[in-house]
Amino acid sequence: MSPRSASVNEELRRRSRERLLQATVELVAERGYEATTLGDIADRAGAARGLVSYYFPGKRQLLQSAVHRLMHLTLEAALEREPRSDDGRERLARAIDAVLGLARDQPLLMRTHMAGILTAEGFVRCPEQQRLAELLRDTVARYGSPDVDADYPLLRALLMGAVVAVLLPGAPMPLARLRAELFQRYGLEWELGVPPDGGPPGGTIR
Repeated sequence: MSPRSASVNEELRRRSRERLLQATVELVAERGYEATTLGDIADRAGAARGLVSYYFPGKRQLLQSAVHRLMHLTLEAALEREPRSDDGRERLARAIDAVLGLARDQPLLMRTHMAGILTAEGFVRCPEQQRLAELLRDTVARYGSPDVDADYPLLRALLMGAVVAVLLPGAPMPLARLRAELFQRYGLEWELGVPPDGGPPGGTIR
């Protein structure tokens, strides 16, 4: 049998990494961070346990990469769904709705992710985070930002703050109110993106 080519080996490594990331999202969403071990993740992914340490320095870094992948895939799907649109305002609305939707649909996972970012280890820069950043930067550029380098970090900060506000234990803010504030900040009509049922709070967004 001839040895595998470099491209085949690279594809196998990519698939192994993807399985580990997907398994992490599934298990943390089901059991929580503390109850999920690296061995559990390897078993769910059908991978050798040593592969986890090969790709990731620790569980916290693995989780951040896994959630950044989920965010990237969710955002990409929202931006490219039918009917496709190249309108910058529609794409920004879809981006906001996609991120807020993750806070609504995956509260345990997103709360754990946000808590991890605020630890001493801080924000993990990884390929998944870079893909997410590229999508958000492109969204800001298509929206018409005259200074993407300044406006992209601001959008990221506003979205992170909104996610925290949705998930704040004991004092969560309504998602519709946060959406209305973000839409007003960017001058977006309520009907863009995927508006929640019931219309804008107070009927203030047109």
